[in-house]
Amino acid sequence: MVWTIGKVKITKIVEMEMTGGTRFILPQAVPQEIQAMPWLIPQFASAEGRLTMSIHSWVVETPTQRIVVDTGLGNDKQGRGVPHWNGLDKPFLQDLANAGYPADSIDTVICTHLHVDHVGWNTRLVDSRWVPTFPIARYLFGRTEYEYWKTHSTDAAHAAVFADSVQPVIDAGVVDLVDSDAQISDEISLIPTPGHSPGHVALHIRSEGEEAVLSGDVAHHPCQMERLEWSSSFDTDPLQSIETRRQLFSRFAETPALLFGGHFGPGRIVRHGDAFRLVALP
Repeated sequence: MVWTIGKVKITKIVEMEMTGGTRFILPQAVPQEIQAMPWLIPQFASAEGRLTMSIHSWVVETPTQRIVVDTGLGNDKQGRGVPHWNGLDKPFLQDLANAGYPADSIDTVICTHLHVDHVGWNTRLVDSRWVPTFPIARYLFGRTEYEYWKTHSTDAAHAAVFADSVQPVIDAGVVDLVDSDAQISDEISLIPTPGHSPGHVALHIRSEGEEAVLSGDVAHHPCQMERLEWSSSFDTDPLQSIETRRQLFSRFAETPALLFGGHFGPGRIVRHGDAFRLVALP
C-alpha cells in the first residue's frame, strides 16, 4: 500500500481494520442509508450496508524527512472508552519496520489531532514507563489542539489518553507546537480544519506538480462526503465540521489531488450535486 506524489512516497500502515460496529461514530449511517449510496460498495462498505474503516498511520517520506502521520491506538494502553482498545498487542512496529521504516529511522511525527486513535503509538511502555516510540523524532502538535486538550481532558478516558500518549512526549522535550497553517517542509504544509476537534489540521502535500491531502478526521468515512451533514458523535463542533468538510472537499474536487483519510482512502474527490463522492484508486 504505497503511493507516490512527485518525489514524496506515502505508505499505509494498518493497525486495525473493521467492517460494521461503527454506529457509535456515525449514528446516521444506518445500513439502509449506506445501501442507498451504491458507489460506496465494495471498497468502503459491505453489500449489507456496513461501513468499512481502518485505524492506520500514513508514513510520508520526502527527500529530506521520514514522517509518521497519526499514530493509532498503541499497545498496552488502559482506560480507553472502547473496551477492546485496551491492552492491545499489535505488531504495528514490526509492520512499520517491514515496510522499511524502523522506529528509529522516523524523524518527525505529526498528529492531525489528539484523539485516542491518533496518538497511541506516540509512546510505548518500557519498564513501566511511557517513553517516546520514535527516539530521534520531533513530535509536531497543533498549538490550538494541544492547548485545548491540556485544559479539557477532564473525563477519565480523555485524561488517560493525555497522560500516557501526550504528556510523556511533552515531558521528554521532543514536542514542537506549531500553527495550524504551518509550513512543515518544502513539500508539506498544514491546513486548518477545525470541527472534529478545535485545532484539527490536514496536511497538504505538493511535489513536482502532484498533490495529496491527508485529511485526518475531517470525515471518518466517505459517506460523509455525500452526506456532509452527518457529523461524528465525537465532533467538538458538529456545525463547524460540516463547513470544514464543504470547504476542504470543494477546494480539491475535480483536481488530480489524492485524498488520504484518517480511516479510509486514498481516492479522488468528485462533485455530486451540492456534495461529493470519493473515487477509490484501482
